Amino acid sequence: MTPAAARTRITAAFTEAGLTGHLHARDIDTGDQLGTGADTPVATASVHKLCLVATLYRQASLGHLDPTRPVDIPAENRTPGVTGLAVMRDAARLSLRDLAHLTIALSDNTAADLLWDAVGRDTVNTTMAGLGLRRTIAVHTMRELYETLREDAAGDPTTYTDPTAVTRLRALDPTRTNRSTARDITALLTAIWRDELCAGPWGEELRAVLGVQAWTHRLASGFPFDDVRVSGKTGSLPTLRHEAGVVEYPDGGRYAVAVFTRAAATTMTLPAADAAIGRAARIAVDALRA
Repeated sequence: MTPAAARTRITAAFTEAGLTGHLHARDIDTGDQLGTGADTPVATASVHKLCLVATLYRQASLGHLDPTRPVDIPAENRTPGVTGLAVMRDAARLSLRDLAHLTIALSDNTAADLLWDAVGRDTVNTTMAGLGLRRTIAVHTMRELYETLREDAAGDPTTYTDPTAVTRLRALDPTRTNRSTARDITALLTAIWRDELCAGPWGEELRAVLGVQAWTHRLASGFPFDDVRVSGKTGSLPTLRHEAGVVEYPDGGRYAVAVFTRAAATTMTLPAADAAIGRAARIAVDALRA
């Protein structure tokens, strides 16, 4: 399959699912690349948690923090969310690296904000800039991001299902919230898998953390094989469905893929849109492997 043919098929997969999409795929070992809209800034939603957790392990590798440090978590005032600590009722105590596991595995917003507090937004942005990812910028913690949603809705929950009102949400505007590009995110994943962000045990542990995500309905759905490993991080907000991760084949092939999509429909449940992410990623990886 030629790159042009692959891009045509990727665009068709997005269009058939009612999406506009941006994709970039990169062979981690050869550097071969394929993309469509790969340099367009996008609102990253929870995909930005990759940058946060990567920075945690970078800081640990430099000796600037101890990821085993325990954090006390009160039962009250937790960041909104539908998983993890946000829906748990009692006080808890967890290490920073266990919070990283929850941040990736369940996209736990409370766990992520505890990491933001420990690491610092400026440190995350400096780390990304140091990798040359100058289009990858954190503006909000998860707490702050959800506050913009609350403010922009002004008490009207129909805002999130009104196609016109949704376009005014700051959380969906890459000029006013956490942002990146598909190419930047695959560069970050490549640096992690090539031990360029942090080497040795820290790099191994970071990759292990990125492999624990519970969701398999997007990126992993395109690779339904027992011997293919998919490590990823989803991101979801009204009309936005994303995932970025690494696909590893038993023959040693390793591919970083980032897929960012926006739906025309405001429906929360769109299985065809989720499946299109896996389908587009598979087309891209097949083209690189060819």
